[in-house]
Amino acid sequence: MGGIQQLYEVCKGSLSEKGPISSEAIDKVRVVLDKITPCDVGLECEAQAARVWRSPQTRSRKRVFPSSPAIRYRHIYECKSFSIGIFCIPASSIIPLHNHPGMTVLSKVLYGTVHVKAYDWIDNAEPLSLLKVKPAKVVRDGEMSAPCAAMVLHPEEEGNIHAFKAITPCAILDILTPPYSSEGGRHCSYFRSCPKSDPSGVLLNRTKGSEFVWLEEYQPRDSFVIRRDLYTGPALKL
Repeated sequence: MGGIQQLYEVCKGSLSEKGPISSEAIDKVRVVLDKITPCDVGLECEAQAARVWRSPQTRSRKRVFPSSPAIRYRHIYECKSFSIGIFCIPASSIIPLHNHPGMTVLSKVLYGTVHVKAYDWIDNAEPLSLLKVKPAKVVRDGEMSAPCAAMVLHPEEEGNIHAFKAITPCAILDILTPPYSSEGGRHCSYFRSCPKSDPSGVLLNRTKGSEFVWLEEYQPRDSFVIRRDLYTGPALKL
């Protein structure tokens, strides 16, 4: 059984319409996801080109990577319980800060290097849903390079709000459980930091000295585009 088929099978048995059926279930998915390579999903040529991206001897990268700077999404599978897909991100491109409300996310860098900055909301006396600007603490700020372990984001912790910046051309395989759904109230919202002070130091105390920011929802510029791309890896046997 191929790697992507194994991933589908373990997701089917471990993930429900409400997310992972248990903490053990998410560990099972992560173990299989950690073993996925670019060859398992039809990205071996792109992975090879990314490995020599900084080399002056590189001559073929324009033939391997699309000339368009657009981020591309290769859809593999989706049901009410989970979705599997790959984001192919050109060097220097950014997926702005966004959330995954009520969702667990597993992300695996398949090739290349990406900078990840992730936040969790800070508990506040006033319900966050009533605030236009919300406080969030930084929980991750650094680079991830393939090969590396998968990153797991939970609905309320571990960086459910995050942004990606491609240092080199890179690909990230994402599993969302449950997936985005308008009917289920799981919309993707984008955020940006905005100036606001904390004169009393209350938030600084709550974050135990960790960096925090104020985030407001916004609509990204029209230049931010994610295009659908053809998945070229092995077809799943459903």
